[in-house]
Amino acid sequence: MNAFLQSVERRALVTARLATQDSEEALDIVQDAMLALVSRYQDHSEKEWGALFHSILHSKINDWHRRRQVRSRWRVFSRTQPEELEDDNEVWEPENTVAQTQFLEPELQLQSEQLGEELVKLIEALPLRQQQALVLRAWEGYDIAQTAAIMGCSEGSVKTHFSRAVHSLRQHLGVFR
Repeated sequence: MNAFLQSVERRALVTARLATQDSEEALDIVQDAMLALVSRYQDHSEKEWGALFHSILHSKINDWHRRRQVRSRWRVFSRTQPEELEDDNEVWEPENTVAQTQFLEPELQLQSEQLGEELVKLIEALPLRQQQALVLRAWEGYDIAQTAAIMGCSEGSVKTHFSRAVHSLRQHLGVFR
């Protein structure tokens, strides 16, 4: 189980970070998902852990978004403003912990980093369900049926969300068929 959790940790952190746009919240969500997997499903076969973990992770992300919406409604109702960040220290981000070894030329590495940052911003701007479909299908490599089971929706919905996400990214990046 430990090896499995280590293998999905970084990608799960990035997935949660994209969905929440908050590194600390993402870390909490991933930790909660890992704890839930270990406490409820460690007796299941290893083949099931991937789909179970991502199902739990995306449920936790959906729960986080629901709680945030409720809090924002109360904030508007009570006319309170969100607290300003007092700490200007750099926040740890999981994607910054991976060494870049693909490009040795600084110019190419800079271009790649800029494109990566732009792509992350575009993915963050997608609606949550499109983000989930894109990450599960394109990044995690799940098929349509597995993605539908993880997201708790129909296969047709997965196809629609994925298609819309890809179309939106292509439109913003200027990539045409």
